[in-house]
Amino acid sequence: MRRLFPVTDQTSRPAGPGSGDRAADADSRPAARPAARPDAGSEDARPADFEDREWSLDELAEAYAYPDTGPDGHWLRANMVSTLDGAAQHEGRSQPISSDTDMRIFGTLRALADVVIAGAETVRQEGYRPARAREAFAARRAAAGQGPAPAIAVVTSGADLHYSLPLFTSPLVPTLLVTGAGAPAGKVAEAARAGAEIVVAGDGAAVDPARVVRELADRGLRRQLTEGGPRLLGQFVAADVLDELCLTISPMLTAGDAQRIAGGPGVAVPHRLAPASVLEEAGFLFTRYRRI
Repeated sequence: MRRLFPVTDQTSRPAGPGSGDRAADADSRPAARPAARPDAGSEDARPADFEDREWSLDELAEAYAYPDTGPDGHWLRANMVSTLDGAAQHEGRSQPISSDTDMRIFGTLRALADVVIAGAETVRQEGYRPARAREAFAARRAAAGQGPAPAIAVVTSGADLHYSLPLFTSPLVPTLLVTGAGAPAGKVAEAARAGAEIVVAGDGAAVDPARVVRELADRGLRRQLTEGGPRLLGQFVAADVLDELCLTISPMLTAGDAQRIAGGPGVAVPHRLAPASVLEEAGFLFTRYRRI
């Protein structure tokens, strides 16, 4: 894997004798960052970052580090994969359009998060299991005041899930069921009996996306990661609560009618994000965009 962006003064080099430095100067400018929140991850790329090699988990963790938002702040990032023609899935699952390195980044993002947020349909289709503790990230999580693994938060209005699955019966940290006050009481009670913690984030059966973020942050889960699916990500986009998008662009074409990475009602004005970094391996682009 190699870094394509950002390029800094320390790492950019002229192409050869007589080459100008206009392009280098343009590339060396750091991407715009949010006024209220510092950048996520380091912009000080090293020369080795531009070599095509396998990055260590520690290097990936540095590249995708959450920003310091202060004791009362929070940060919601999404991690999704898309083909060149915009498909977020193939035959209902993301794995066929992924890669080994994409999965390493997927695991790294999980290992950095306090909580992984997923919609109920994604939990069912992808066969979600509890997040596990990983020795490679143990010291980093301890230094950040985190537990051994992130919690999984399942967002659902109907609470219609199989509560006998390991996600609910044997997680390292309790799974959260995020739903509305009007969700079916029997199903919510079943989830609680299975060991899930109930988070009410809406007055009706459905949740309020902005309230989901706030309720989780109020529980100390401030480094937030959503893995979709498309409907849930679309709700976060529409509510304008998404701070960062980590998007893997898969060098594949699928055609068909697969979902995009975000679905649901559109926004009145498209939300523009700023590029933070681009990594590449074997034709896969691992991009990171953040709120302006």
